[in-house]
Amino acid sequence: MTDAAPLNPALAATFAPPVMDARRWLAGASFPPDRPLINVSQAAPVDPPPLALRQAMADAALNRPEAHLYGPVLGNPDLRAAVAADFSRSYGGAVDSAQVAITQGCNQAFCAAIATLAQAGDQVILPTPWYFNHKMWLDMQGIGALPLACGDDLLPDPERAADLIGPRCRAIVLVTPNNPSGAEYPAELVARFFDLARRHGLALILDETYRDFDTRGGPPHDLLTRPGWDRTVIQLYSFSKAYRLTGHRVGALITAPGRMAQVEKFLDTVAISTSQLGQIGALWGMKHLRDWLAGERAEILARRDATVAAIRTLPRWRVKSAGAYFAWVEHPLAESSADLARRMVTDIGVLALPGTMFVPPDDPAGPRHLRIAFANIGADGIAALAERLRGLSG
Repeated sequence: MTDAAPLNPALAATFAPPVMDARRWLAGASFPPDRPLINVSQAAPVDPPPLALRQAMADAALNRPEAHLYGPVLGNPDLRAAVAADFSRSYGGAVDSAQVAITQGCNQAFCAAIATLAQAGDQVILPTPWYFNHKMWLDMQGIGALPLACGDDLLPDPERAADLIGPRCRAIVLVTPNNPSGAEYPAELVARFFDLARRHGLALILDETYRDFDTRGGPPHDLLTRPGWDRTVIQLYSFSKAYRLTGHRVGALITAPGRMAQVEKFLDTVAISTSQLGQIGALWGMKHLRDWLAGERAEILARRDATVAAIRTLPRWRVKSAGAYFAWVEHPLAESSADLARRMVTDIGVLALPGTMFVPPDDPAGPRHLRIAFANIGADGIAALAERLRGLSG
């Protein structure tokens, strides 16, 4: 007889949440007022939503009784319709509200998509470096992640992906602009992955959490203009970054209406419905904050350019890719980034994530790279970051 209840071995074998793991490195550390911690570890806004958006949510909390109740499992009809209209306009295609589900953040949208596609023993292709929460969810479900190593340009290769496809493969996942690398996948490349997925009867999951901060002015791909696109594409989106609604957890999943019955089962089981106040805030933001969001995008892109320029002044440091909130940076030191990132906290007062958190344990790229999430530090912070990195030795 044992004195402990059973533990799911797949969950137990899943690695700890990297951002939370890195925060533990701060335990016992102190940072003087004239040299505060520079935190480039997490890609989430640290400021609250604009005041007008908060006022709209506060008004709803006070005056709309339904804001405190369960809503439709697939999301409020007005927000679903707004997302459909926005994606139709932005991508030049036709998206119907029946093809949209509202989820508790984009992570839940990914989990729901995978739940409709795969079971234990199946496989999903993930380009590396990968978004670690995607890998964690697959591990928890007993679904094999097939690493697709990107080239030096941080772009995945459809021909290499084709070599990974076997009888248990169910989907290919693309994150663009990418987390952790910031790479923006060209429309032609996304189209080639669409053709590959359709040819093999796979889903193409497109996580576009950071699409509002894409440097390109037009549609990033043309998939939503293609006949029958929703039989292959499952597109994911997040309101967290655009409107600073991280704590309210609002995302979206776009797919075929026929798959929505399965999505609804998943959402009803794990959450019932997305936060009403979060949905009200997201809809208000879509209606009223277009110009404000354009300003946010311009500021993030300016920080991207400043980060690239600052790191390029450092001898032997190399920015491999940068976009959205991230720079994927090759460091010149002999030690693994897993050790370097910990040492940076105490030696220079910088918290960043090592590349080892975004790749399989045997991937040689991980130890050589750091992910720098620059979105929450302004020009002065970026300059200070570069100077502190310049002072590293080893």
